[in-house]
Amino acid sequence: MTMHIRFARALRVPLASLVGALVLAASLAVAPGDASAARLKDIASFSGVRNNDLVGYGLVVGLSGTGDGTSSTFTLQSMSNMLEKMGVEASPDKLKPKNVAAVMVTAKMPVSSKPGSMLDVTVSSLGDAKSLLGGVLLLTPLKGLDGRVYAVAQGALTIGGFAIEGEAATAQKNIATVGRIPSGASVERGVPFRFNNQDTMTLNLMVQDFGTTMQVVNKINATMGGNYASARDISTVDLNLPERYLGNMVPLMASLENLDIAPDGRARVVVDEKTGTVVLGHEVRLSRVAVAHGNLQIVIAETQNVSQPGPFSDGETVITPQTDLAIEEQNNPLMLMEGATLHELVDGLNSIGATPRDLISIIRALKAAGSLHAEVEVI
Repeated sequence: MTMHIRFARALRVPLASLVGALVLAASLAVAPGDASAARLKDIASFSGVRNNDLVGYGLVVGLSGTGDGTSSTFTLQSMSNMLEKMGVEASPDKLKPKNVAAVMVTAKMPVSSKPGSMLDVTVSSLGDAKSLLGGVLLLTPLKGLDGRVYAVAQGALTIGGFAIEGEAATAQKNIATVGRIPSGASVERGVPFRFNNQDTMTLNLMVQDFGTTMQVVNKINATMGGNYASARDISTVDLNLPERYLGNMVPLMASLENLDIAPDGRARVVVDEKTGTVVLGHEVRLSRVAVAHGNLQIVIAETQNVSQPGPFSDGETVITPQTDLAIEEQNNPLMLMEGATLHELVDGLNSIGATPRDLISIIRALKAAGSLHAEVEVI
């Protein structure tokens, strides 16, 4: 048996992965102002312009023996209730649901949807069905949070995979218990909201930053030629509509949503320890600091030897373990690092020769030393 144990000496530099897959080339090649420009509609949402989630419970039929088993009692009860509504008496105990599966049906309904509009729906198995391949969803009402029915769904499913099971082997590609029905739901009731009836508008920014919020306010006021926009808090902008746009807000929204905004925010380093990925924001700065990085590798090899006694002796056969140790240590010098820009910071971390896993530890060490001026977020 062989075991490998690695120790990091001094400041372990978790930065090697940072540069290997960091996508920094694009952010370094372009000036920060140009690289960070975004359209207003990409960083903010407008009040009243949103999707409404719908959900429903239904049955998928026509499966080739891959439906729910008899342990899914809700499937049996649903089948019995459906048949009774159609004038067929059927006891749940006598039903065999292997060709039927209970499912949850979900859809997103835009606020602008009107009766007769079509929506895409997602169908997900609720019981122990093996696959929904070849199934057909029966008429299923879709309800909103208020409990009212807004759409009905029905149709044949499209599955992006398959699952086949035999006596001694199984084969599966992707997930076969979730399917889609393109344009599978018909809207029966619209959301009671009139977009053009508003005299004020609220913009909710996805960026939590005072500077970005004021940038949005100033850009809107400059575009509209007056003090129509004001900041309510760090991420909310209130907009009073000019009289000429009352009842006709679409032209105004079309012009505002394409305004160029340069989002700003706190400097941040994002670390994903599961994959060894590190991403640095372009505002990350590093004060002058000396960093040393070295690895200590210990290899332990275990060998099991057997001691066999001679014939016709009173000895016993025993196992005698043998352990071999090998130690290798890197001795790297201290490196002086300082990063006034992201490019300088990356070059400094690369000069240490850290591996992707080492980078995570080095970032934490720099933060603890007070030299890394950024928020470290572990996901």
